Amino acid sequence: MNEYSSKLLETAVHELARLPGIGKKTALRMALHILSEEAAYATNLGNAVMRMREEIVFCKKCNNISDTEECAICANPKRDENTLCVVEDTRDVLAIENTAQFNGLYHVLGGIINPIEGIGPNDIHVRHLIERVNTEEINEVILALPATVEGDTTNFYIYKLLKPFEVSITTIARGVAVGNELEFTDEITLGRSILNRLPFDDFAK
Repeated sequence: MNEYSSKLLETAVHELARLPGIGKKTALRMALHILSEEAAYATNLGNAVMRMREEIVFCKKCNNISDTEECAICANPKRDENTLCVVEDTRDVLAIENTAQFNGLYHVLGGIINPIEGIGPNDIHVRHLIERVNTEEINEVILALPATVEGDTTNFYIYKLLKPFEVSITTIARGVAVGNELEFTDEITLGRSILNRLPFDDFAK
């Protein structure tokens, strides 16, 4: 068990270590780095985190995180409003945007169906997706969920709900390895998977 010469340092390390992928050693290095900087650095960092936590909202149109009621992607008139890419969360939006291979709009579900964790269709933004397809001029819905059992289950559920609508339903090509999350897929592979998307009918049979 580590011995800290300062309870304040120990508390800071404990909180930093709660971040995903951050162990105690990395948290200690981060805390010591903050301590070695000018006081303004810590103040600015703290203020940025607090403002992010208190002021970020969810886009009323796509459910992505945003500074305003409508996010910058939805508000961009140069985006293709007829193509909608369905993703699990904001991390997937960022991953796809980094490929520079998609110019449509997004719909962030905020999760995927996972009965083991008690997440059902009513716990994610599926109903809102159906409303968008019903009211907006959507020609294609791209299902870009993780290549996992839960992702496939959610894909199929959405496919069944969208089937009555006159909309093309596609899915990203399986260049993304089975079991992988989109955020961990390299940009070239993910970009090609978006460009080489396939009709979901091929997977639903």
